[in-house]
Amino acid sequence: MDGQLGHGKENCSVPCLIEHFKELGSPDSLTEESSTDHTGTSLKICAVKAGGMMSLAIDDHGSLWIWGNCPQANDDGEFCLSSSSVPLPVWNFHGHTVVKVACGNEHVVAVVSAGETYSGGDDLVCYAWGNNNHGQLGLGDKESRLRPEVISTFNEESSWVVYEVACGAFHTAILTNKKSYNQEIESKCWTFGLGENGQLGHGTSKSICLPQAVDALPRDAFLISLDCGLFHTSVVSSAGDVWSWGMEKGLGLCPDASFTGTDAGDAYLPLRIRAPETNGFRFAGPIQVACGAAHTVLVSDNGYKLWAWGRGRSGVLGRGQTADSYVPSTVIWPPLDTVFKNEKLKTDDPISKTEDHEVGKTVEMDHKLSAATEELNFLKTKLTLMERYAGLLHISIFRKQLDERRLPQSLQDSGVFDIRKELENVLENADDEELTRMEMFYRGMLSTVKDRLMKRRVRELVKECLVSLSTGRQHHSP
Repeated sequence: MDGQLGHGKENCSVPCLIEHFKELGSPDSLTEESSTDHTGTSLKICAVKAGGMMSLAIDDHGSLWIWGNCPQANDDGEFCLSSSSVPLPVWNFHGHTVVKVACGNEHVVAVVSAGETYSGGDDLVCYAWGNNNHGQLGLGDKESRLRPEVISTFNEESSWVVYEVACGAFHTAILTNKKSYNQEIESKCWTFGLGENGQLGHGTSKSICLPQAVDALPRDAFLISLDCGLFHTSVVSSAGDVWSWGMEKGLGLCPDASFTGTDAGDAYLPLRIRAPETNGFRFAGPIQVACGAAHTVLVSDNGYKLWAWGRGRSGVLGRGQTADSYVPSTVIWPPLDTVFKNEKLKTDDPISKTEDHEVGKTVEMDHKLSAATEELNFLKTKLTLMERYAGLLHISIFRKQLDERRLPQSLQDSGVFDIRKELENVLENADDEELTRMEMFYRGMLSTVKDRLMKRRVRELVKECLVSLSTGRQHHSP
């Protein structure tokens, strides 16, 4: 009804191609200078997101497109929501790279490169725009924004870099890494916006207009995925822990749920979800969590298992029934009624044998593709950890990011990273101010090491004294 399907305002019960993207190259093809040039290749879409009544897409040029119930200006130039059944480019980010995007019912949050290109570093800025009646833009007020505006907590000078973002109906959740000069990896979840059902996880039902960290989550948990339902939020750690908070104990069941347990009520703080298969709290091989309006799905076992819980109407939990589920239950995957063998394969005629051979080749290829995909996912996970570790290690030594555009000369010439030589080069080229900062940094590190050694030595001396006193009392006892 608002054009969110991208091909008119009629409902569509089967997938229908958005023809508009076939006719476009990069957003440059829409400018006056290149409006007559349609010789470029069509757009390649890299990511999509859908909110209440709007849809978004990021193309391979890093450009953002939006359609449906979009933030636009009315005749007086003021903020309003207007329907568009044609994907429109978000010109505010032209010349930059949009890395992540999320949208709620009427607001959008995007993570964008500070410069023209993005090479995987920390040069990211978080923007928000749209309806702001509950503070869901994180800009410190409740005034709606027609155009993207930087969330100051996550601007270019921030000590935190955003790597994941999600939107509920009227709230926003963000995952960040600390820009740290030591080897410690610290991730945090931040929320803001509507909080009346506890979906912000701050222990109250208050709404807030500025990002606030969810302090109830363990500090040592490295969070890898998050998502929001209408009124609940879920996060997953690399160790397999899953936390949810918000409406109906974080289940997101919505007000008309049949929840009758003794613990009924909203969760204002994160609740740890129990893993049924282990009778513990950790799911094996977690990958991603996704929230629908009132239910949650977890991809685990490195992609081979799905868990779902929450409101079950319309069969959204994939259990073959429509009842609500208050605990994670496995999704029937693949469906039990799938037929893998054709009756014709049982016949002995040459055509059947040919079909059998072709089917066998197809099954073998499927197995190979599955194995290759699993290996690729494994390598991607390892590469991400290696990149993160290499970046932190480089910062801790040289106090600057490891950027492929500014690779150390020794690594470019020989493939061997001579840390001592590179550190000498840094010291040689640094000005007085930079040398002073480095001196303070390394003095701080040395002081910390000395303090730890001193504390350890004091503990040993105290222990020796206690042993000596205990032995002396035994010798003097009658």
